Formats: sequence, C-alpha cells, structure tokens
Amino acid sequence: MTEHPSPWRNPVMWLVFVLPGIAIVAGVGLVIVASRSGGSDAIPDQVRRTAQVQVADLAPDAVAQREKLSAVMRIDAERDLVEVLPVSGRFMRDETLRLTLAHPARADEDRELLLQPTETGWRAEAAIDTGHDWNLRLAAADGRWRLQGRLARGELAAHLHPALQDDAAGR
Repeated sequence: MTEHPSPWRNPVMWLVFVLPGIAIVAGVGLVIVASRSGGSDAIPDQVRRTAQVQVADLAPDAVAQREKLSAVMRIDAERDLVEVLPVSGRFMRDETLRLTLAHPARADEDRELLLQPTETGWRAEAAIDTGHDWNLRLAAADGRWRLQGRLARGELAAHLHPALQDDAAGR
C-alpha cells in the first residue's frame, strides 16, 4: 500500500487557512476600534440632519460678525493660565465666557474652560498641552455669539474671529 503524504506538510495548504484567518481577525479588530472611537464629526456643533444634509445653527456666528467681535487667546505656560484679550467689537466685560479647546482627532481630550472677567479680558487657570493643534471656540455663556480659531502646535497664542466672513472681505 502506498501512503499518501499528509496535506499539512504542504506550505500552500497552510496559506489556504492562515491568510483568511488573519483577514477575519484584522476585520474584527477594525470593527472594535471603529466602534470605540465615538462620533466621527470633527466639529462638536449640534446639527440637524434633514434629507442627508447637515444643518448647523449659524446665528451665533452671524451675531459675532455683525458686532465685529475678535479676540486673542494666549497661554501662560509658566503660570498655567489661559487668557482671552478682546481686540475689536463690544464685549460684555462683566460676563463669564466659555472657551472650548477641541482636539482635532480625539474627542476625549477636548477641554472646556469657563473664563472669568479681569481688568484686561478673561482668565482661567488651566495647563494646556501645546504638543498638538487645538480647534478653539469662544462663546458667550448664553451662546448668543461665538468666535473660532486654531492654536497651532507649539504656539502660545491664537486669533479668534467670527466663522462667517464679511461680504466685502469674502469677494
């Protein structure tokens, strides 16, 4: 009688089973990572979705544009302070402001600070990691206006401005 060699001694037979097995394990891993990462929106605004179109409320941006509001946000890393200084427009100098620092990729690292009025602007105690970029949003406590900006990696200050452009500047 002739003995048939075992099919497991053939390397091609291993590939037939191992490659699909690796693909299945990798696919399950990707599904787990994707489901744990949270929302995929880079902008944390509340939006309304209608017929596959996202609609965000731009009224606070329009108020900031009409009032010609702008400010500078600066970080004092030595004293762990964040300051906002008004540049233009009429700010209510006695109100608390809300500064949101949104991580561009990981929502779990987002920060929200309540800034208290000072003689020159607004301030909060906070240590900010400048090792990556931040998307910035400054708003009145009641949300009636908002400014936006971007703090680049390694920088200690950023300009905050309305999201909407003036018609004359946009042309």
